[in-house]
Amino acid sequence: MQILNPQRLLLTAAAALMMLPLFPVYAAWQPEKPVEIVVPTGAGGTNDQMARLVQSSLQAQKLISVPALVVNKSGGNQSLAVVYVNQHKADPHYLLYSTATVFTNEIAGLTKQKYTELSPVALLLVDYTVISVKADSPIKTMRDMVVRLKASPDAISFGLVSRGGPNHLAAAQTMKSAGIQPKALKFVVFKTNAQSMTAAMGGHIDAVVSSVSAAMPQTEAGNMRILGIAAPQRQPGKLAQVPTMREEGMPATGIPNWRGILAASGVTADQVAFWSGALTKVVATKEWKQQLDENNVASEFTTGEPLHKWLAEAYQDTRTVMSDLGLVK
Repeated sequence: MQILNPQRLLLTAAAALMMLPLFPVYAAWQPEKPVEIVVPTGAGGTNDQMARLVQSSLQAQKLISVPALVVNKSGGNQSLAVVYVNQHKADPHYLLYSTATVFTNEIAGLTKQKYTELSPVALLLVDYTVISVKADSPIKTMRDMVVRLKASPDAISFGLVSRGGPNHLAAAQTMKSAGIQPKALKFVVFKTNAQSMTAAMGGHIDAVVSSVSAAMPQTEAGNMRILGIAAPQRQPGKLAQVPTMREEGMPATGIPNWRGILAASGVTADQVAFWSGALTKVVATKEWKQQLDENNVASEFTTGEPLHKWLAEAYQDTRTVMSDLGLVK
């Protein structure tokens, strides 16, 4: 039978106590009730699909132990969704699947709600802007287009869906960087991207300003041709041969048509950190990457301080171009 030395036991116990933290240890925050992922558009669209993929991934990977629901709050160009989320101030169980209109609504004076009144969690993706023409258009490059516009700013008609939206702003930024006044450009507004593409293919307009995801179907079908992309660098895959606006002589990197997750105001740093960590695992899945590829959008996952810096710069770029177009209220 082994006899334990009492003095040795005392020293061992004292050493163990010294290793304990001086302050109480609390479990990291986790959701305690059902989570709502609030989508500012209707069911069935791309935003809804991506939000539902976040929802399913959170549950499939057991990243949360409570139910997650996707709630569609369309209306007011995202304003209704923002109001709804911020009605639950300091409650981390409400997440907004946000679009770039959280910038433009406030800048245009459509709402007093500022993006800084929400809590940024993560940037998920960016759907960059491209300018496309009919496949057999005499306009072969962005440089050709600029030459024509400098001779006569209204010589080319551009189709788009939303005046004051990210694609309109990206086109204006691009042309201003080439020395062309954005207000002098001729823009024709359509209800859908499909209608603008049809008009271009029919020769009723000269070009279309749209997101990559909207341009790719007719481009892959051989009916349209992308001249350039307003992005910081060339994009991979199907867009590898598409030059950036900078490569075409226009130092413009675009007004990003982004998607991200924002929480209500007043949530804690620990709560933001939990969601950032969970989303890091969501975007690493093959299902997420496959969905991005199918939609032809770029992964730009960003969290923490780099996210705050990115949003601040994107907001200022958006405000600058909207001012050039006379859209600031």
